[in-house]
Amino acid sequence: MTQPKNRYITTTLPYVNSDPHIGFAYEVVLADTLTRFWRQEGFDVFFNTGTDEHGQKIADKADAEGQSRQSYVDHFSNEFKKLAHATEGLNLSYEISGNFIRTTDDGHKAAAQEIWRRCAVNGDIYKKKYSGLYCVGCELFYKPTELEEGNVCPIHKKPTTVIEEENYFFKLSKYQAYLEEYLSQPGVVEPEWRRLEALTFVKNGLEDFSISREKVRLNWGIPVPGDEGQVMYVWFDALTNYISTLGWPEEGGDFTKYWQEGDVLQLAGKDQVRFQSIMWQAMLKSAGVKATDKVIYHGFINSGGQKMSKSLGNVISPYELITKYGTDATRYLLLRHAHPFDDADITWDRLDEWYTANLVNGLGNLVARILKMSESHLGDYSGISGKTAIPEMASCNAQAAMDTIWARITALDEKIATTEPFKLIKTDAPAAKEIIDSLRQDLMLIARMLEAFMPATSAIIQSAIKVNQKPDNLFNRLPLVAE
Repeated sequence: MTQPKNRYITTTLPYVNSDPHIGFAYEVVLADTLTRFWRQEGFDVFFNTGTDEHGQKIADKADAEGQSRQSYVDHFSNEFKKLAHATEGLNLSYEISGNFIRTTDDGHKAAAQEIWRRCAVNGDIYKKKYSGLYCVGCELFYKPTELEEGNVCPIHKKPTTVIEEENYFFKLSKYQAYLEEYLSQPGVVEPEWRRLEALTFVKNGLEDFSISREKVRLNWGIPVPGDEGQVMYVWFDALTNYISTLGWPEEGGDFTKYWQEGDVLQLAGKDQVRFQSIMWQAMLKSAGVKATDKVIYHGFINSGGQKMSKSLGNVISPYELITKYGTDATRYLLLRHAHPFDDADITWDRLDEWYTANLVNGLGNLVARILKMSESHLGDYSGISGKTAIPEMASCNAQAAMDTIWARITALDEKIATTEPFKLIKTDAPAAKEIIDSLRQDLMLIARMLEAFMPATSAIIQSAIKVNQKPDNLFNRLPLVAE
């Protein structure tokens, strides 16, 4: 029997200078959903996530709070790792085949130093004095033409700082032709307009970028091989996680199986195009490693028309969502209502509305109605097996896939309203039972379609159908939900 093709999927690594936010929660739930779906399809999938733990921001925050840098990142890394919990988190499945990598792991540090050595051997790293406009928030030097109002970071909306020092640089300019060729391939970036954005950026000319910091200014990072006076720039270090998690630089094993011989998909936010599809791809080429097959960029999650920020008091934590709605409902709310490519706007009022309309009054009510009739009028279930196809998942569009599933839920509700088997049972029992059995079969298909998206809910519904017993209210977190 031919073995299924291997697939590798990774999120970006969130920077551990604060608690998890729902933007990353969406990204990691999407990665988990794709992983579960592909495994159901017969693929062997490696699912990677983790935390990015070096850099100036983390050093400054740890120092300000009087903590050691390591204890500071240990705390926040654990807050992200808890997202994997089945009931108190988002029920992530990377432990089946995958990894939660930390950039402070010894294996990762060794891999980051090795990719540095390989790039250096290839003639792509050099040292020079440099003066530039630096954003601590981005951990990045900007060209004046990339800034707003002369010196304001376009991401963090704060003035950049002029920094002058001697750093190592990576010869990104050397890879302009290669990156133009790579980014000219349809499908290496989704959505298409992000690919064109990246290609335009490259065609406008690439500048070499700084990949180290002087240790006297920043001593929280991976030492540069052969130069103890410098530490690696946090992005050069962190990007390497995508292959260090697979055991690179060791050949064979997971690295060969999933990266070299598998299909590689990276998920990232829209502000990551420069890093993931330009800088990282040049680093891979320099080190002699296969390019990423595809990067999918999602939008941001805003609230009330504004970017979420602690100062505005509109930050929504994934743990708050889980506490209020439960794990599977949170997965539903993120997967269906965070746009796969554009920005989305989410507020507590909208979350309550979606939860009540689509879960309580939608799926939950449908399950209760069908299984109440089935329990009263049918025998044991001995119906269909298998799984209904969800074509939207071929393009990794979980939102469209959820829309398709909920269209089936709506259609099933309409079927009940049209056929009224609860009334027909009094005048034509055989016909009514046939309709109820058909409804139960359709509900099982919906439950199976939900396996990758809402795994616990799917399991509850399938089990209830098999024992022919109405389950307790599936969605009863909100006080406004009637029993």
